[in-house]
Amino acid sequence: MDLRWSLLGLVAFALFVKLTRSKDRPASPNNKNNKDLSKPQFGASSSSSSSSSSPSSSSSTHSFTHDVFLSFRGPDTRNNFTGHLYRNLVQEGITTFIDNDLTRGEDITKELLNVIEGSRISIVVFSAKYASSKWCLDELVKIFQCKKSKQQIVYPVFYKVDPSDIRHQKGQVGDAIAHLSKHKDNLKKVKSWKAALTQAATLYGWHILDGGHEANFIDAIVKEISTKIMRFNPLDVAPYPVGLESRVEDILKLLNVREHNPHMIGIWGIGGIGKTTLAKAVYNSISNEFEHSCFLANVREESFSHEGLVKLQNNLLSKIIERDPPKVNNVDEGIIVLKQKLSQKRVLLILDDVDHLNQLKKLAGGCDWFGPRSRTIITTRDMNCLRAHKVNSIYEVKELNDQAALALFNFNAFKGNKRMDDFFELATEVICYAKGVPLVLEILGSDLCSKNKAEWKDALEYYSRYPNQEIQQTLKRSYESLEDRMKEVFLHIACFFKGYKESYVIDVLQSCDLNPVYSLKVLMEKALIKIAKDNSIWMHDLLEDMGKEIVRQESPNETGQRSKLWLYEDVCEVLEKNTGTDRIKGIVLRGVYSRKIRLNGRSFANLKNLQIFIVDHGRPCGDGMDYLPNQLRVLDWDDCSLRLDMLHMRMSGPWVLDWNDCSLQLGIRRGDGVDYIPNQLRAFDWNDCSLQLDIRRMSMGGPYKTPLIKGFKNIGYFKSIKLSRCDGLTTIPDFSGLTSLEYLELFYCRDLVEVHPSVGVLRKLVNLELTHCEKLQIFQERINLKSLETLHLSRCYQLKFFPEIEGDMKSLNRLHLSYTDIKELPCSVGNLTGLKSLSLNSCHNLTDIPSSIFYGLQRLEDLDLRLCSKLVTFPTKLESLPPPVFSTNLTRLQVHLDHCWRLEEISEFPREIDGLYVTDCLSLQRISKLSKILEGKDSKMFGRLDLTDCRRLCNNLARGIDGTKELRREERILLSNNMLIAAKELLL
Repeated sequence: MDLRWSLLGLVAFALFVKLTRSKDRPASPNNKNNKDLSKPQFGASSSSSSSSSSPSSSSSTHSFTHDVFLSFRGPDTRNNFTGHLYRNLVQEGITTFIDNDLTRGEDITKELLNVIEGSRISIVVFSAKYASSKWCLDELVKIFQCKKSKQQIVYPVFYKVDPSDIRHQKGQVGDAIAHLSKHKDNLKKVKSWKAALTQAATLYGWHILDGGHEANFIDAIVKEISTKIMRFNPLDVAPYPVGLESRVEDILKLLNVREHNPHMIGIWGIGGIGKTTLAKAVYNSISNEFEHSCFLANVREESFSHEGLVKLQNNLLSKIIERDPPKVNNVDEGIIVLKQKLSQKRVLLILDDVDHLNQLKKLAGGCDWFGPRSRTIITTRDMNCLRAHKVNSIYEVKELNDQAALALFNFNAFKGNKRMDDFFELATEVICYAKGVPLVLEILGSDLCSKNKAEWKDALEYYSRYPNQEIQQTLKRSYESLEDRMKEVFLHIACFFKGYKESYVIDVLQSCDLNPVYSLKVLMEKALIKIAKDNSIWMHDLLEDMGKEIVRQESPNETGQRSKLWLYEDVCEVLEKNTGTDRIKGIVLRGVYSRKIRLNGRSFANLKNLQIFIVDHGRPCGDGMDYLPNQLRVLDWDDCSLRLDMLHMRMSGPWVLDWNDCSLQLGIRRGDGVDYIPNQLRAFDWNDCSLQLDIRRMSMGGPYKTPLIKGFKNIGYFKSIKLSRCDGLTTIPDFSGLTSLEYLELFYCRDLVEVHPSVGVLRKLVNLELTHCEKLQIFQERINLKSLETLHLSRCYQLKFFPEIEGDMKSLNRLHLSYTDIKELPCSVGNLTGLKSLSLNSCHNLTDIPSSIFYGLQRLEDLDLRLCSKLVTFPTKLESLPPPVFSTNLTRLQVHLDHCWRLEEISEFPREIDGLYVTDCLSLQRISKLSKILEGKDSKMFGRLDLTDCRRLCNNLARGIDGTKELRREERILLSNNMLIAAKELLL
């Protein structure tokens, strides 16, 4: 067993045992709340270990000992109103403090101060003689200190006293304050007493007149407090919230609750990853810091219920405005009321499971809807909602690591009733399957909880073939929100292209008219895919399984009725038994299989809507094939060995393909070529084909003039043609009809001799590569390819001439002619004004590089002329040239002339060179102006020189340089050992 997994299991098991034991411990008798500790809580009901590192920890995780603190003057109301209120609150289950057991003295006790600090709500019962009690006034000051620092809620009850007397300290209240002011010890407190009284009188409360029905007031107060306490109760986060604390800390840092300006942040991730759980934990941690808090759950679902967004707006209003909240009748009215009522309130709002921008606009249209220091948290699967709403920050919820995943799974699977050691290997299979998604770990853990080892094995084997439906339904919501074409793109990736390069997938899906560029962007925003650093498309395994299951459900029992096939056995059944239908749009096989696909004449006959046929390393065999669908857009068969035989082909009919595991033969025994190819085919990729021509009954001359496929003249949709190792292919045919062709790539076509002139005028061609085509002699006389970006003709050993450049070819940035037989470049190469890289490496017959071309190549960055063994002078001088160009706007040019053994002179170059490398140029004697450069008289020409093993040049320099001159220190020159000996006065 892997040591890593063994250690991981021991750690997880130890955690599990520890938590199970702590769960069984009885609650401390000193804990007045006597909370259920079996469910770890955040914030409102317990202190979090994360608080110490959080910037708002001191106030974000209060531990409350009481729900209500009663402040009153005992002789006035203890045995009547306050006593009845206390009894009713307790009967309602509200933990209430009353000072029946405390001994009052001159000063308020520390014990009472601690009780006030530990209470969520204070109810102050003002009676006529309340202000005569120094104790009561000190309580009141402390209460308002806690209101400010801990957001404690304060309700005043004016019991048979006018609120204005409290506010302005008139009547008996004023007399009492005046009496207390006579004592010197109280003078420092009077100001704070008055301020607290004034502030209390401005708060919302109850005024009980003499003769009023006290029971009715008590009922109203208890109802109000009960409602408020219900909102204070912490949300149920999770039975086992593993890995949450660090994530809560991350969110708290983004929220920065101390900052004055309102903030909105988003929590984003795939379904089941734990967005709601995290939002609940954050809510519990900080809700007490806000005047008002509201957690609106299931926004997406509620939006489509009866009354929809109006219902949600009313829910929000009712939770923020405690007494007599307004009720709105339509969404537009709700927007106005929300903005009016919330703009001055400090609110914590959680909008859970948002899936549309309109929901945000109607419920939290902007930060300006809320008062200072308000915070809004939005959970969603759609990043575009967050970006469009311009939230301040977005937090991506990542998968659990293996250790946390194993701990969560063990909690759900074992419940302390089984030894985890016995199931460890099976548990690790589940961890690997779940890939860190908490929902999957919880569902599978609960499902396996009551099963024995054999049942575990059966269940896991079942899930590998048929994904759990509860998990699927949760994940499927994101898919169902997509438009139809985007769903197709998602299914193509899930079934075919996970792990493929983004550019390849775009090319293929564009051929199918699916607008993949925008679709991929939407899929990323909805957390359905990611683009990895290497530009490959990544998708979570569970989403891949979901996509494949959606396709499987198209026809659970009949493979041929599904739109996409990717399993080898399914493809074999369809192609060998001819059970396919027109519902099949794509067939992609990846990997190497021992058994060959045995094709027959009707293998593709029923696949009339097949658009994609891609096989990696598949080897067909059989009696032949006489049909390819007209809708075929992409044909990509890697490492195929087959034989194309036209013996039975009608002139207007399809191909007759006779697959053979040794070679591809194109037999044209009747007619003058292949007259048919699927008219929607846009990509054509055959790799490792041994192609041979059989033209025994043709009158068109030799094999070099025989077109591969005559039908290419009439196909305007083609975008890509790739042929590799097609032995026997001698000519590229007339491509004038391929008006949409963008990629033409031929590799190792060792018999290719000629390229038709039509290739030189394909206006949309972007990439043209003919490499390792050893017999290629005739490429083009002239080319005019306005869209071409890359031209690669390397290792075409018999290619002697490079074509003239006509027209605008500014897009070409890479020209590779290495290992060709080219002797010179035409001057028109200078018209390639966008060229960045020019490679003529190992062109052993190259003798001429005219200076004139470099006046046009202003963007050239790299010129590779290594191993050009016949090059004597570089560049070749021409008469009537303008002076060299030295400009800061030019790109930095590197020139490589290493191992040009016959090179004797490097003449004045038409532009500044950043680096000149002439290592091992044994015949080199002169570099224009080099002496002046080394003496510091001319520093414009070169920035870096490598003259290693240029013996003749070194000797010439040693004789010609004045030893008293010191080189400029910014010049970097690499010299060989023998040059240092010959010219040792040159200082680097």
